[in-house]
Amino acid sequence: MDQNDFLKLITPFKDKLFRLAKRLLVSTEEAEDATQEVLLKLWNKNEDLGNYNSLEAFAMTMTKNYCLDQLKAKRSGNLKLVHDNYIDRQPSLENQLEAKDSLNWVEKAINELPEQQRIIIQMRDIEEYEFEEIAKIMNMNETAIRVALSRARKTIRAFMLKTNDYGIK
Repeated sequence: MDQNDFLKLITPFKDKLFRLAKRLLVSTEEAEDATQEVLLKLWNKNEDLGNYNSLEAFAMTMTKNYCLDQLKAKRSGNLKLVHDNYIDRQPSLENQLEAKDSLNWVEKAINELPEQQRIIIQMRDIEEYEFEEIAKIMNMNETAIRVALSRARKTIRAFMLKTNDYGIK
């Protein structure tokens, strides 16, 4: 497989690899390094890439595992999720402040979730993966994914309700 064929295979999902890496590692530079490492590993396996049912799911699994290994190496006890691709068209200053405040509260709620739930929220609600794909990536069954996602959403909802009722957690 030549470089152009390889690029055609990975181009549709390479940005998703970066976003997952950024979500897990927080640092843009570390996420870029992680994405580059995963793409290099894929390139080195380029003769075998046709053997995978879903190259995208395989690449996402590689990215997740690489990032988790990096975090373990740094002995980082928690993951920070950052949602920075929210775009509001021509909002007023008040709307901008409200949106930023809401995102900060949602981010805080997500940060308090267990690691597995954070990853599932990222893949399902932000990256919009299907349950079947998430199950392959997480090496879990679809029912467990649905349960974890439901629990995560309920936790976030409760956190937001408490925040709105009392103003501050």
